[in-house]
Amino acid sequence: MTQEHDAPTEEPQEDTPACVLVFNASDPSGSGGLSADILTVSSVGAHALPIVMGAYMRDTAEIFDHVAFDEEAVAEQARAVLEDISVQSIKIGFCGSTENVSVVAEVCTDYAQVPVVAYMPNLSWWNEDQIDAYLDAFKELILPQCTVLVGNHNTLWRWLLPDWSSDKAPSARDIARAAFEMGTPYVLVSGMQLPDQFIDNVLASPNTTLLNEKFERFEAVFSGAGDTLSASLAALIAAGADLETAARESLGYLDRALDAGFRPGMGHVVADRLFWAHNEEDDLNPDAPQIKTSALDFSFPGQDIKH
Repeated sequence: MTQEHDAPTEEPQEDTPACVLVFNASDPSGSGGLSADILTVSSVGAHALPIVMGAYMRDTAEIFDHVAFDEEAVAEQARAVLEDISVQSIKIGFCGSTENVSVVAEVCTDYAQVPVVAYMPNLSWWNEDQIDAYLDAFKELILPQCTVLVGNHNTLWRWLLPDWSSDKAPSARDIARAAFEMGTPYVLVSGMQLPDQFIDNVLASPNTTLLNEKFERFEAVFSGAGDTLSASLAALIAAGADLETAARESLGYLDRALDAGFRPGMGHVVADRLFWAHNEEDDLNPDAPQIKTSALDFSFPGQDIKH
């Protein structure tokens, strides 16, 4: 893919939302995938450009299967939108196949100046051979072009540090060092277990910890939390936030979305990504006029993200 249009990554006008190119699978349950990305990006105040990589067969409890789009269909989607619209960040979710990983990597190469937020989900539902091939392709093709890698502590640990032998769990900086060897300068590691029912979420580079955000653990199992975190991070970066501010605000957004979570089916709890739109007084008085509050005011300093 080649760049043929002018200024593909120019800053959006003041009255135009920042645009986030999103690669992910369709999720019919609305728990994660493109459903989570679009709602989250819109909630933060940016505009999502969703590229459909395939489709999950799933409910709110589990993923049964996945069908990947043909790589040419994925490439055509991305090419069409990128030749028309300027993008300020790229979010990569589940690509579905090694071929689609290659397509996404090609896009990132052509738009190398655009910050890339990549999220690695738990793939334990998938075939073991498919998992290995996918992780190898992602490591080889995506991580060298990734600005921030987002993932759960256990998922990133097992993937990037498979030979870890210490009795002590690796720190976020240990994971950051492993990611840096592949070319990724920052990691946002979520779900690090702490005493007293707390979890830690850490933004780190190989040399330093940039941010620690501790939250009380919820007594529930959630679907789509990682997509929500990574999509909000990508949207805030696109809007002009520096990396530390974007990480702090995206973690706060996720915490509030989980706190307002709901169970639409018989499975896991789904994050309420539009929690800010609910008027608490209306809940107490169902006969009151339904007037939604405005979105949170995300105003941030200029971009400060470098590879």
